[in-house]
Amino acid sequence: MWRYLNYLLYPFSLLYGFVLWLRNRLYDNGLLTSVEFDLPVIAVGNLSVGGTGKTPHVEYLIRLLKGHYNVATLSRGYNRKTKGFLLAKENTTAADIGDEPMQFHQKFPDITVCVGEERMLAVPELLGDRPETQVILLDDAFQHRSIKPGMNLMVTDYSRLFTRDHVVPFGRLREGRKGYHRANGIIVSKCPPDLDRQEREKIRAEIQPLPHQRLFFTTLRYGRPVNMLTGETAEIPADAGVLVACGIARPEPLVQHLLQQYPNVHLLPFPDHYYYTQKDLDKIKLELDQLDGARKVIVTTEKDAVRLHLLRARIEQMQLPFTVMPVEVAFLSGEEESFNSFIFDYVADEMLKAENNA
Repeated sequence: MWRYLNYLLYPFSLLYGFVLWLRNRLYDNGLLTSVEFDLPVIAVGNLSVGGTGKTPHVEYLIRLLKGHYNVATLSRGYNRKTKGFLLAKENTTAADIGDEPMQFHQKFPDITVCVGEERMLAVPELLGDRPETQVILLDDAFQHRSIKPGMNLMVTDYSRLFTRDHVVPFGRLREGRKGYHRANGIIVSKCPPDLDRQEREKIRAEIQPLPHQRLFFTTLRYGRPVNMLTGETAEIPADAGVLVACGIARPEPLVQHLLQQYPNVHLLPFPDHYYYTQKDLDKIKLELDQLDGARKVIVTTEKDAVRLHLLRARIEQMQLPFTVMPVEVAFLSGEEESFNSFIFDYVADEMLKAENNA
């Protein structure tokens, strides 16, 4: 029944898709203006509404570039409690700048992290406050066309490629599939680690990258769990009952990873970018108490952890055993070196252009 009701949304998808197509055409034809900046700007985003694994890819770029250049990340700061342009500082919280920027700030304190809804206006503020900035990473900015980045990286989920999806509300695409034409690099994320060449070629044929586009494949690689409150490495006993409490768009890869190691895994999902309350902690404790096993642990994500830290005192008081599961991306088939060169070549070319224009 729900399947047939869902088809009633299709006309709205067509209408919304047409509006977005028209907007993109206005930008493409120069009737709406995109601003360019005289330094390397890399945008990382997607066509879908979430769950593609964009954040670990931004972190990969941070690790790649920060040892060579002064890097800054600029995000919208989705679901934060503040407005306008803000730079992350020592006492900043997730409520101030949003969960993903806060995650960048905690993990990479040696880079500049900032947020601003109007990124066209936020970039000049960033450069005014941090004139030493050499490279800007725009987080989740594929549809933010008021800025024209020098490089657009588009991430699409292996299990739900944009080529098989539709515009919201019928599907999960933020715009029509042809939006991928704006990408310089397309990354198929969350692939099985053993994805073979034949399957990769099938996906390449399905996506049909344009001549100027590079296609890459990545998988998720989970690190060793850490205690959320102390940051120390944590050991999860093999016979432990594991409660996965997280608010992310697609928790399935994390659950599947844990099921490979622990027989008793239970998922307690929350909405994406969700800010936890005392009532939620009570619910988590109740679920944990009902879980089988003498030893029990709560596993959450890094993104959730920065929001849960807002309730740190209460979590300590309730003695809730929160453990964080770090995650990174790894390139398949030896593509890491090729991708790194792709990025470094772009940055070097842009910096040379800036020097010649000075």
